[in-house]
Amino acid sequence: PYVLADNSVTRNYRGSKNMKPNKSIILILIAMSLLLLQFGCEEQLASQHKQPDWFNEMSWRTGPISQPVSARPVIKGAPKITFNKSVHNFGNISPATTHICEFNFTNTGNDALEILEVEQTCGCTPFVLEKKEYAPGEKGSLKVGFYSDTPLGSTIKPLYIYSNDETNPEIELAIKANVIAKVDYEPKALKLLMMRPNADCPAITIKSLDNQPFSIQSFKSTSNCITVDYNPSVKARQFVLQPKVDTQKLAQVSAGRFEIGLSHPDTKTVSGTFNAPPRFSTSPRSITIHQADSRQATIKKVRVISNYDEDFEIGTTSSQNGNIKVLNQTKIRNGYELELQITPSATTETSRIFTDVFSLDLKGAGRLEVACNGFLPGAAKSPRITKEDKDKECKTCKPHMFDTKTFKEL
Repeated sequence: PYVLADNSVTRNYRGSKNMKPNKSIILILIAMSLLLLQFGCEEQLASQHKQPDWFNEMSWRTGPISQPVSARPVIKGAPKITFNKSVHNFGNISPATTHICEFNFTNTGNDALEILEVEQTCGCTPFVLEKKEYAPGEKGSLKVGFYSDTPLGSTIKPLYIYSNDETNPEIELAIKANVIAKVDYEPKALKLLMMRPNADCPAITIKSLDNQPFSIQSFKSTSNCITVDYNPSVKARQFVLQPKVDTQKLAQVSAGRFEIGLSHPDTKTVSGTFNAPPRFSTSPRSITIHQADSRQATIKKVRVISNYDEDFEIGTTSSQNGNIKVLNQTKIRNGYELELQITPSATTETSRIFTDVFSLDLKGAGRLEVACNGFLPGAAKSPRITKEDKDKECKTCKPHMFDTKTFKEL
């Protein structure tokens, strides 16, 4: 149907309609198709490596998310001990009296609280803790007794509470007080002399400082070597006591304490000490040899002295284990000086310590003894005082035993 001026051209076209497509064109089309396919794959891969918005883009899998997931970490339960106070002040109190205070606490944490230990600094602060475990919100109480001894003035007694509260595992509590005297007495220490009538014991004057009348309820002394006559029904603001001394009992103890019981409302007891030098004594009282040698003797000197200017004579002497021998005996003022030769006895490898007792018989005046201890090379050292031993005694007062319910001294 084509009409062209050039019939040859027409013929050529008509003649070419039965020819196959050009190979170059087919190759171009195939290449373009491959490029389009590669581009589509890269777009799909790029979309897959994008950081997804998990709360929106994943909704096609899980559906709409009604509540976001919390990103905060879960907090583990923890106990917490909270005291309503850390210090209790008794104020002014009398010596030798017992007082009770209470420290209240609460477990303000969200896990069980466990009291691991309550550490007291001395025996004059006994405590009562009914139990050791407390639930969250539960309250507890630590009851503490305080015994005020005779030293006057301000005092502080700490206690330490250890628990499983990780933020505050150790808490220090304190008891404060000012010990003041409501009753005074003199002398507080009796200096006695063994060879004098009634041991030369002075009178004891005791009086009220707050004008409160009182009566004498009791009098006690070590080994009952000092006694006092009194009438417990008589009340007064001042008493003058006349002690009586048993010198035979006094010779057995030479030193001790006395205690006077009172009916005063704030002061129930007062106490003091007594001391009487023995008739005879040795200096030193004992002998210690740190570097002893069983092959060589050690020379030591011991003085035997009369504390009351008495003339006396030394009779026989003896050594319990035969390690001690008297070399010389010299008369000195108020006594004698002895030169002793100490030769340690043979020891074994397991026992490097030797002991002995040197005895002196004084004619008509009794017997004296001097202990002797020796340490050979390789001997074990003397045991040291441990912290537990120190904790048994208070630095300012003697140890006390209490009923833990009533806090009364046993």
